[in-house]
Amino acid sequence: MILNNGQNLHLRMQEMVLILDFGSQFTQLIARRVRELNVYCEIHPFNDHPPIGDHVKGVILSGSPFSVRQDDHPVPDLSDIRGKLPLLGVCYGAQLMAQEFGGDVQASSKREYGRANLNYVNAEETLLKGVPESSQVWMSHADTIYELPENTEVICSTADVKIGGYRFKGEETYGIQFHPEVYHSTDGKQLIKNFVVDICGCAQSWTSESYVETTVAQLKAQLGNDRVVLGLSGGVDSSVAAMLLHRAIGKNLYCIFVDNGLLRKNEFESVLHQYKDLGLNVKGVDASQRFYKELAGVKDPEQKRKVIGRVFIEVFDDEAHQISDVSWLGQGTIYPDVIESKSVKGPSATIKSHHNVGGLPDFMKLKVVEPLSSLFKDEVREVGKTLGLTADILGRHPFPGPGMGIRILGDITPEKVRILQDVDYIYIEGLKEHGLYDKIWQAGSILLPVQSVGVMGDERTYENAVALRAVTSTDGMTADWYHFPHEFLALISNRIINNVKGVNRVVYDISSKPPATIEWE
Repeated sequence: MILNNGQNLHLRMQEMVLILDFGSQFTQLIARRVRELNVYCEIHPFNDHPPIGDHVKGVILSGSPFSVRQDDHPVPDLSDIRGKLPLLGVCYGAQLMAQEFGGDVQASSKREYGRANLNYVNAEETLLKGVPESSQVWMSHADTIYELPENTEVICSTADVKIGGYRFKGEETYGIQFHPEVYHSTDGKQLIKNFVVDICGCAQSWTSESYVETTVAQLKAQLGNDRVVLGLSGGVDSSVAAMLLHRAIGKNLYCIFVDNGLLRKNEFESVLHQYKDLGLNVKGVDASQRFYKELAGVKDPEQKRKVIGRVFIEVFDDEAHQISDVSWLGQGTIYPDVIESKSVKGPSATIKSHHNVGGLPDFMKLKVVEPLSSLFKDEVREVGKTLGLTADILGRHPFPGPGMGIRILGDITPEKVRILQDVDYIYIEGLKEHGLYDKIWQAGSILLPVQSVGVMGDERTYENAVALRAVTSTDGMTADWYHFPHEFLALISNRIINNVKGVNRVVYDISSKPPATIEWE
């Protein structure tokens, strides 16, 4: 059964590793490394996790921005875990267990950040099987363990950190002061495999095929003959969610694809055609003029998001009310959206208003079904591949919910949309033409609220500047700008300026995330 809060109950019964989060920037990386081993896992705040049932095979404690020396540092209740299940503390998690069970953690005499190398490894320890001495590890902590609790032993060290890792004797409880989940820990994936497969005994049965089979069966049981309405966006997430629901309930799924006037050039027609080829029951709605009217004069980025979100819901609701006896709203919410809607301490953190989590108005009295809410983006694509979705859909770059509304800086007009659509079309087609599109996580164009002097022929121009953006990433949480050949940038710049009336200057954004974000607004 899939719960309305975005958590999949049937997956709770799936064999899994539980990750308790203390707010580390690397927590999602731990989950990704575990999932890469075909082992299911879930992240939960340290103070708000589901009951520990037989399906939980082990627990990992994440790192944290907190120090165990702070008065208000987060402390979990490990009474149902330690000694009963395999337990691995990473960085803060290791320091926390050391301090709580009788050891001593102090500020390090020198801050431990960056690469280090192990100079002692207990090769007899299962956790360290296949991890050689001199293995590179990534440190990120200002505290260090000076003294271990009784009945423990050191299992690895670096030149500067004697207690690089430790184990409680007679139980499968481990702590390591480095981060095995990050790329710079060269044998980190091996260590995580040792823990989840060899120590926890997980069967590595978490695959896209098993996910489709289980999820479709659960959707059939949950939804029965009920009708579901789902808003398609043309993106990967909503498309895969639609196909899962379609496989479960067929024509009882009603899809609505709204053209808000802020899509890419020709996108509404081409994507609508693709959806119908997939056998989906889909209705296209051109509401572009309604969006333009409501957005007239609105400049603030967050206000634009709210207007776009409100009008979308109004249009969607109008269309949904034309379908009788609808009980459910389908959404393409994915796991990072769910994680980011929670906080480790205190009330839920605010998330961007164009995410799927939240935003459902009171007047839409529908239950919510979110078949992807346990998957990362790359896993969504694997499930889509298993469902037979085309490469054109699965390979599409992420596109923000408000579309070009947040790529036009300042107020939005149909003319500005026309300019940016033309620029973006030339840019994206150029990427595909030169075999670059699939190497890039996300690319897009931004219309700047800047006009600059130019010369075309013998005439002086005073027209718009546009910025091009392209980044590489795994899941969008961090991103690096893509290093294009200069010849490609020159070619695209010339094509844009020569073919798009209203543009006389093109710049390229070379900012990474962090500190910048992928989108400009």
